[in-house]
Formats: sequence, structure tokens, C-alpha cells
Amino acid sequence: MGSQDNNVALSSSSFLADKSAKVFVAGHRGLVGSAIVRKLNQLGFTNLILRSHAELDLTHQSDVEAFFASEKPEFVIVAAAKVGGIHANNTYPADFIAINLQIQTNVIDSSYRHGAKKLLFLGSSCIYPKFSPQPIPEDALLTGPLEPTNEWYAIAKIAGIKMCQAYRIQYKWDAISGMPTNLYGPYDNFHPENSHVLPALMRRFHEAKVKGAKEVVVWGTGSPLREFLHVDDLADAVVFMMEKYSGLEHLNVGSGKEVTIKELAELMKEVVEFEGNLVWDSTKPDGTPRKLMDSSKLATLGWTPKVSLKDGLVDTYKWYLENVNL
Repeated sequence: MGSQDNNVALSSSSFLADKSAKVFVAGHRGLVGSAIVRKLNQLGFTNLILRSHAELDLTHQSDVEAFFASEKPEFVIVAAAKVGGIHANNTYPADFIAINLQIQTNVIDSSYRHGAKKLLFLGSSCIYPKFSPQPIPEDALLTGPLEPTNEWYAIAKIAGIKMCQAYRIQYKWDAISGMPTNLYGPYDNFHPENSHVLPALMRRFHEAKVKGAKEVVVWGTGSPLREFLHVDDLADAVVFMMEKYSGLEHLNVGSGKEVTIKELAELMKEVVEFEGNLVWDSTKPDGTPRKLMDSSKLATLGWTPKVSLKDGLVDTYKWYLENVNL
């Protein structure tokens, strides 16, 4: 990244000093945005600016410009994105690159032009090359080809990181980026076909329990290692970065703890209280053997996650039972 601004400088504008400051959380109804809003409310912020998609379409530049001209938020957190699984990315590649580029370009540019003090752009671990070193450090970015199944989304997110860096370099503006690992928690996507592994397992065990099934069959051997972070931990990290970090380089946000898919499934079985058997179909593919982010830079700054996987699963299952219609 060169010597520009180096990577770990402390933030000049205190985020937590004025709880009445206007904070715009873009994407406040999603998994990530809703957790950030919960956290800011807990901390006593009184002037959150929230707009649903129906109220403000972030892909429309003129609407976004008018919103910022009117509201003039002091702090902006970009948690809005079009997200989806492998099937969705393969089917709608134009949507994934265009919509995400539009959202982040409009919000980042309008934030700068209308005087926001600081902006945090959130991305995803899919920005890294398919064959990254493990754990994946921040400087693995752009060192090799991406995973082809979600490169449209990844390219947009990489552009967002670079846009924040460019505005920092050219305008001396405090735009930072955070890249979370696999997230889970309330408001996750529990769709039977296109959800991620953790909510998919939760739904399958719950449905098997309700039906009194004798077994749940899971693809593969259960040996791949994965990392999961509860969204409440991410929200805590977002507040930490808004308060403490002001650097050119993006920061990884992970739990730093690996779990095999087998361990995850067994823990899920216990949390859901499914009494049947867990069966592994080893004729089916396992996927990438290991995917872990190196979050040591954020840890060095003083942030570490607090929610254990077991506690996080209990919390998520409680939300699932109260909110997901079967």
C-alpha cells in the first residue's frame, strides 16, 4: 500500500463523544445493518437516520444526493448490499456487480460531498483470491484469481475498498473499510435452497425435529474448517473501528476460531435438541478445506470477539423460533 497514511493510525473524529450526532446506517434491515442499529441504540445514540429500500433506493444517484443534501449525516456506515449464494451469483451476475457498484459509489461519494466526518464500508471475505494463504491476511488482496462463483460480487466489494482508499488519498477524508468473515445471527437468511451452511443446518435440524425424523444427512465428510462470527460481535467491531481506526488499509473482522463442519453440525444438533442421528454423505463434495481470516491487526488495536459459537447458536435459534415461519 506504500507509505500513504500507513495502516494503523488512530481516528481523529471521536464517534462515541456525541451520541446525538446524525448516523446513517445504510441497509439497516439486513443481517448486518440490524445488528449495528441494535448496538447503537444500546449505546444511547439518539439520532440514527434509517431509510428502507422503499423510502430510498440507494442505486438512484439523484435520490441519494438529495437525501444527503437534506439530512447531512456526520457518520455513515455502509451495510447495504445485494447478497446471495452461489446459485444467485451464477444466475444474476449483472445484478450483483451493477447494484453493488451503484449503492456504494452513490453513498460514498455523497457522504464525502455533503460533509460526513467518517465513513465505514463493509465488505466480505470473498474479496480474497481463491487460493489465499491461510489464515488470510489483508495483504492477500489482489494477489491471485477470485473464486469464479462470486467474482461479480467480490469485484464490486474490492472497488468499494479502493474507492475509500482513493478518497482518503485525494481528499484526506476519513473513509475506512472492514471485511467480516462468515456471519450469522438474527435476521439471517434461512431459505431452504440459497442460505449459507450455518442457517441451512439450523433449519434442517429444526424441520427434522418437528417431523420426528430419524436422521439428518449432511453432505461431505464434515472435515472442512470454517470461521463464524455472530453479527453482534461485528456490530461491536464496527463501533470500535469508527472510534479507533483511521487507516488506508481495510481490516479483517473475524472470530479467529475455526470449527469443522462436523463440530458445527454436532453443536447445532445439541442446540436444536434433535434426538435423531447425524449421517455424513461422503460421496458428496466437501468444498474448500479451510477458510480462516487473519484478524490480528484488529486484535492488536484492542478488539476481540465476545460471543462464543454455542451462545451465538442458542441466541440465533431463539430468534429463528420466534420469527421464521415454516
